[in-house]
Amino acid sequence: MSEIAEIIDSVENKIAKLFTKINSLEQGSVSIKEELDKAVAVIKKQSDEIAILKSECESLKMANSLLGGEENKRDTKLKINSLIREIDYCIAQLSD
Repeated sequence: MSEIAEIIDSVENKIAKLFTKINSLEQGSVSIKEELDKAVAVIKKQSDEIAILKSECESLKMANSLLGGEENKRDTKLKINSLIREIDYCIAQLSD
């Protein structure tokens, strides 16, 4: 009988250790899931920022091409002023 009691105690101890280990692993799993959710949120935020920055970059490239660079700045300004005069002339024609 004594041997059976020792075996039962041993099994109970092993089961208790297993439950402790299971609880520990479940807590670790929850912690890892939280970290994963945070990482996914950061990735989404960074993806959104990248999209915004790409859009801004394209806008700047377009604006820069309109300005024509440093050496053509004067010519570009003259073209813009000419276009504005033409628009003003068209508006004046439409109002008459």
